[in-house]
Amino acid sequence: MEIQTTPDLAATREQPATHKGRIDWSIFLISGGFFVLFLVAALVNLSWLSTLVDTVFGWATRGFGLYWQVLMLATFVISLGSAFSKLGRVRLGGRNQVPSNSTFNWVVVIMCALLAGGGAVWAAAEPLMHFTSPPPFFGAAPRTEAAGVAALAQWFLHWGFLAWAVLGSLLAIVLMHLHFDKGLPLAPRTLLYPLFGQRALKGPIAAIADATSIIAVAAGTIGPIGFLGLQIAYVLHSVWHMPDTIVTQALVILAVTAIFTTACIAGLEGLRFVCKIHVWLMLGLAAYLYVCGPTGFLTSVFFQAFATHLVDFVQTAMYRDDSKWLNAWTLFYWGWFIGYAPIMAIYVAKVSRGRTIRELVVLLSIAAPIITMLWFTLVGGAGIGIELASPGKVIAHGTLPEALLLGVAQAMPLRNLISALFLFLSFFSVVTNAGSMAYTIAMAITGDRGEPKHWLKIFWAVGMGLVGAVLITMGSGGVSALQSFIVITAVPVSILILPSLWDAVRIARTMAAEQGVQ
Repeated sequence: MEIQTTPDLAATREQPATHKGRIDWSIFLISGGFFVLFLVAALVNLSWLSTLVDTVFGWATRGFGLYWQVLMLATFVISLGSAFSKLGRVRLGGRNQVPSNSTFNWVVVIMCALLAGGGAVWAAAEPLMHFTSPPPFFGAAPRTEAAGVAALAQWFLHWGFLAWAVLGSLLAIVLMHLHFDKGLPLAPRTLLYPLFGQRALKGPIAAIADATSIIAVAAGTIGPIGFLGLQIAYVLHSVWHMPDTIVTQALVILAVTAIFTTACIAGLEGLRFVCKIHVWLMLGLAAYLYVCGPTGFLTSVFFQAFATHLVDFVQTAMYRDDSKWLNAWTLFYWGWFIGYAPIMAIYVAKVSRGRTIRELVVLLSIAAPIITMLWFTLVGGAGIGIELASPGKVIAHGTLPEALLLGVAQAMPLRNLISALFLFLSFFSVVTNAGSMAYTIAMAITGDRGEPKHWLKIFWAVGMGLVGAVLITMGSGGVSALQSFIVITAVPVSILILPSLWDAVRIARTMAAEQGVQ
């Protein structure tokens, strides 16, 4: 299964120029039509829809769970092997290509595109949930220091090395070579070109690859939009006694949609601007939590949890003993990140031209996970440390994700100011995530190296906001059902990304020979 050679590539090289800006209407109608049908089904009978999604969700995790665990682990290992061999010196997007972004801007726009999706609310919620109900692998007693270490170690698995590695390392290598060097579309279908040749670029293979990838990432993006409305309305009511109504929730979603749509229309410069706001706010809150929170505990628990994570890395990654817990946590996350992977890889490819394989893998598979672990330790670890010192102080606010984040903020000095800053952080988390994904979906539908059409970016940005707004009128059930659907779409997407395990290495070797890498 060699990469297609001169005759086929000569034909496909002309595609970007000949079809510049052309929209693949079949992909547009399939992916856009899905959300219309989902909304109609939710409005007609949400209970039936939720039951159906839960049933198929269970089938997906039972049938593909072990495969996903192996796929995640293999992606991480192969990406590291490529980066730290001679292949790591290969420059992506052209031998003499110079990166268009500074290293700081490059790190910011990549990290914010993913971490923003859950980096505010879940930074407090998941560690505290595992603290009160420890993961079965560790066998720690609830609400003890051992449970705190286990909670963070488990979280490091879910949001750490494996999660980040699958989102762009190997996939981006394949996409960047075939797009920038060979002229193929910057779209999920291109991942299958080494396997199927021209058949991957049009017809049913292309439709399934692109549509499932777009539906998965849009479903995963709409969820945080809807939950943002619920979260901010809840906090405004709890702290400042404002009414927690559908109107408040809808106004929040309207505001966030307007801002991320504007950023999306502005293109990469607009997205870079909101990403900087997000990252500086996050850095400020991180410093405050470390200095004003349980500093000694945060320092010790991070190193203990990190060491535990490394020692138990393979065992926790391949844990299979408690299927109910595994489906609810680890496999849900693996389905989530696998579903995100092709579209996220397109975004990574778009902003990473001129970087080497080593730079790309070090950022995605090592640096970004460690930065993420530090952030979650500061937020969730602060909550755990406060709970250990004063039981009930954080959890008294409730066990919902938004309540746990509020509990951490309210337990800190200047509690109302910190609560407000966390609200802003949650707001801009959704702005950066939704804006980046709407932009990338529009780019995937055109498969072009230029800017997507403004109306297409507006359609996806506004459309995701409207779907989120409609779903919250039904409570959290509609949003939860849509978020669970991303795990179902991970079934075909996980098959789509499988060939990258060997194609990325073979492509890297080809580029190494072309670039004279010794």
